Amino acid sequence: MIFHRALVRELANAASAIFITLLTIVLTFALVRLLGQAAAGQVANESVIALITFQALNNLPVLLQLTVFVSVLLVLTRSYRDSEMVVWLASGLGLLRWLRPLMRFTVPVAIVVAVMSLVVSPWASRQTSEFRARFEQRTDVKRVAPGQFRESADGTKVYFVEGYTGKRSAVGNIFVSVLLNGRLGVIVSQTGDVQRFPDGDDFLIMNEGRRYEGIPGQSDYKVMTFDRYGVRIDSQPPDFTTDDSMKIRSTLELIQLQTPRALGELVWRLGLPLSVFCLALLAVPLSFVNPRGGRSVNLMIALLVYFTYTNVLTLVQNYTTQSRLEFGVAWWLVHGIVLSIAVVMIDWRNRLHRPWRSWLALITRPWRKRA
Repeated sequence: MIFHRALVRELANAASAIFITLLTIVLTFALVRLLGQAAAGQVANESVIALITFQALNNLPVLLQLTVFVSVLLVLTRSYRDSEMVVWLASGLGLLRWLRPLMRFTVPVAIVVAVMSLVVSPWASRQTSEFRARFEQRTDVKRVAPGQFRESADGTKVYFVEGYTGKRSAVGNIFVSVLLNGRLGVIVSQTGDVQRFPDGDDFLIMNEGRRYEGIPGQSDYKVMTFDRYGVRIDSQPPDFTTDDSMKIRSTLELIQLQTPRALGELVWRLGLPLSVFCLALLAVPLSFVNPRGGRSVNLMIALLVYFTYTNVLTLVQNYTTQSRLEFGVAWWLVHGIVLSIAVVMIDWRNRLHRPWRSWLALITRPWRKRA
């Protein structure tokens, strides 16, 4: 049908523009934040692009969910505003005829959201966690960002290097502050190199420098010059734990764990593709706008409904994590309520006196045609 193809094409065009806009906003904020972390030495400079990519993959299910809702809302609102819906309804056709092309547009997006939510997003979260863990597990000098003071893992040393010279292990203009047994030692050198000895210990070997040693607050400091001086580098990586450990686990692992936290994360992942259908149907009655009245009231109400829906989903996830709600009820409860509200609102907007018959007629129409 020409109408169906035109509507699907218009929905796809609107969704493409909305998705690109939302993705650009997310990537911009992620880039600004990660560049700030890289400048502060919290992440490796060479990992910024990879971390942005993983974060984009992690946010794609929510972005696609919001894209479907906003695109359906805008397309149907335009139909009301341009009086196309008035002509459609005056021709004896109802809102139910919009549902078939709407589902043709929504089903592929919901499948993509399901794949992203159940498979790709956990993988992206795990990769992000591993990138950050590898950065935290680097030796003290390798964790130092040029031009910044960085504290060692045990808190007894402070390093400063002006930059790297040649290979990655060679550094220049070194400053090291060491606190040992209440005495403060300050070591400065022009050049140095990181070397690993046969016993496995790493040392920062500095060349032609000075060492100042004394007790803070007292004037009896010792000054020594040296040709070569070695400072042991803490090679033991710090403990790296993540508060979002369930997010980095695969869906199969969550099913096997069956812990409250695993079930709570599973409720969220299963809820994303289901919410795509619920939001698409909910956007149909929410898109109504009086061409002679205000054009932004329905958009404000729709956004309020969306944020309420997502917040309730988060609340249900927390209840499941706290064992206050059973998983068998949590994964469908909110979606079932929202779907019921959408069906009632569509029938009410369609002005049908017997809504169950209209929905039954819509479902059984293909089989009746065959007969």
